Amino acid sequence: MRTLRINLDAIVHNLDVMRARASGAKVMGVVKANAYGHGAVEVSRTLERAGVDYLGVADVQEALELRAAGIHTPILAWLHDPADNFQAALSQKVDLGIANLEQLERIALAAAITGETARLHLKIDTGLGRNGSTVAKWAELLDAVLALGEAVRVIGIFSHLSTTSRDEDLTQIEKFDSAVAEAKRRGISFDLRHLTASDGSLTFPEAHYEMVRIGVALYGLDPFSTNRSAEFGLIPAMTAISQVSQVKTVPAGHGVSYNFLHRTSNETNLALIPVGYAEGLPRAASGKAEVSIGGKRYRIQSQIAMDQFVLDVGNDPIRVGDEVVIFGDASLGVPSADDLATAAGTINYEIVTRMGGRFQREYVGEGL
Repeated sequence: MRTLRINLDAIVHNLDVMRARASGAKVMGVVKANAYGHGAVEVSRTLERAGVDYLGVADVQEALELRAAGIHTPILAWLHDPADNFQAALSQKVDLGIANLEQLERIALAAAITGETARLHLKIDTGLGRNGSTVAKWAELLDAVLALGEAVRVIGIFSHLSTTSRDEDLTQIEKFDSAVAEAKRRGISFDLRHLTASDGSLTFPEAHYEMVRIGVALYGLDPFSTNRSAEFGLIPAMTAISQVSQVKTVPAGHGVSYNFLHRTSNETNLALIPVGYAEGLPRAASGKAEVSIGGKRYRIQSQIAMDQFVLDVGNDPIRVGDEVVIFGDASLGVPSADDLATAAGTINYEIVTRMGGRFQREYVGEGL
């Protein structure tokens, strides 16, 4: 009744597209937040078979879940909770992002307890203002890493662009290069520099370094900037599908759903679709979003409720069981995640990552 159809072949295709544009750099496939709603374990298995170099997750728990599922590809986790189990992370060969001395001290203690060498990626805040060491604390962090000797191994140095503007990003690239140079001056050895995510990788080939991180582009979606996924041959991997569960004829002037956001102008047919904001369909898209039935688009004129929405389909021959595409690949003539995002006043990232509730994921493609 509610299906998220995930095309694993599209994900492999998108990986190949981005890998071809990576200037020979390694590629990290970012599978945080349940692979942007696509299913972290299934997507990671597919990426591993496709030869991705690294997997990226936000936190240790996400990394441990992948290891428990039998994923062997190197994994980096970079957003840490004070209660994170770093001992388990080291035992499972999870690389850890380091943003400050407190994290470093806790990871060093875990290394001493487990006897494992901690694999570190040092993060410098180049201007985004989120996770990462400040420039003022960078030298202190580097010296503390050096003092730990063979208890730790620095694998990489990384940061993240803001995509605010080209000038802002270029300034961040300069700051990143300066931080890397400082690490080298202090005797820090490392293998990888990684700065660009999907958008930056398309915009700044000079900043590919030894690795790029590919997130939203893996799933065939537009990044933040003017880069458009279709222009680069990327294919949306998620299609959100439901079915018509009821059709009934009502007279003119009939109210439809809460607050009567829509009243019928004449006798018409109403089609009930069992998807609501519990599944991640934004209530804010009421009256603006469109869905597709049999190749024809219908606006959701009614208020989206927790479990359902209603379409005024006029005299069209809509039947119970007809497939309803909420969003998918725009090249097939159906609304896209971007269309739904625009209707809801948000971005495609939020649309796909929030899809859940009673949706069931169905995986298709030879990537299985």
